[in-house]
Amino acid sequence: MENVQELAVVTTSEALLEHWQGHRRLTRKVIEAFPEKDFFNFSVGGMRTFAFLAMEIVDLTEHGIKGLATGIYPNISELPHHGKNPALIPTTKADFLKKWDEVTAILNEYWEQIPEERFQEINVAFGAYENKNIDTILYFIDNEIHHRAQGTVYLRALGIEPPMFWDRS
Repeated sequence: MENVQELAVVTTSEALLEHWQGHRRLTRKVIEAFPEKDFFNFSVGGMRTFAFLAMEIVDLTEHGIKGLATGIYPNISELPHHGKNPALIPTTKADFLKKWDEVTAILNEYWEQIPEERFQEINVAFGAYENKNIDTILYFIDNEIHHRAQGTVYLRALGIEPPMFWDRS
């Protein structure tokens, strides 16, 4: 018990990034499974469409990783899924998948710029969420899982077999 900090380490930065990227690969498969019109128009019980939910994932990932690396975040209300920049929201599934892949590359690029000690620092993400950076990262991953699950329910409601939740290849 002499060095509690060392005992607290349960994964590496590289393993956490791979875990997140595994979730991104699976969410991409869920997006791909949607018919074009249903991706943008179908919802259940008044919830947002999967395109809208997936845009939130894109925004939090792209602007979140940049903020984690630089300490500079836009205000949450400025993100495209909040309606401030509707021109930045893709209007076809192909364009959406292209944007998804661009954000995946941005995640990899900015992740490399985050020194390990920064994970334990406290920041205010998007001008609203004060937390340790590691907890903010875990929130981004949890948020993606939550919205992907909604997309999975939508696919089942459409009679489409969704990708298996464990298939992150």
